[in-house]
Amino acid sequence: MSNFLGSHAINMDAKGRLAIPAKVREELAHACGGRIVLTANADEERCLLVYPEPQWEALRPQIEALPNMNKAARRLQRLLLGHATPLELDSAGRILVPPTLRSYARLEKKLMLIGQGKKLELWSEERWFAWLDESSDEEEMPPEMEALSL
Repeated sequence: MSNFLGSHAINMDAKGRLAIPAKVREELAHACGGRIVLTANADEERCLLVYPEPQWEALRPQIEALPNMNKAARRLQRLLLGHATPLELDSAGRILVPPTLRSYARLEKKLMLIGQGKKLELWSEERWFAWLDESSDEEEMPPEMEALSL
């Protein structure tokens, strides 16, 4: 099972290539032989989701099984499945982010790669720090979080 933790400041070149940090690259090599699926995050937060291929293949049937007559489910399917892009790390540990995904997440040169346990998130550095600064006072805390002791 993957265990992606931590945040990594990385750069993307003008062609959309970025190097995956060595620690993450090792975890990806172990989890999926460097084969990943990159897709859009369906939340308001315009970042990208990076799944090891086996993790994505376990999730994909659940997304496909959603009732597509439901507007919210159809939107989720269109974003996640419609943007899903299988990629493989090259010999230098790089990936090429397609222009459509770069545009969706508003990615420029400076990026943040954020570990989320079984997957990673890829953010524009500017949007990541703006998100961190946002107030979450108006958000309701789910019961699962009320019992969490950090």
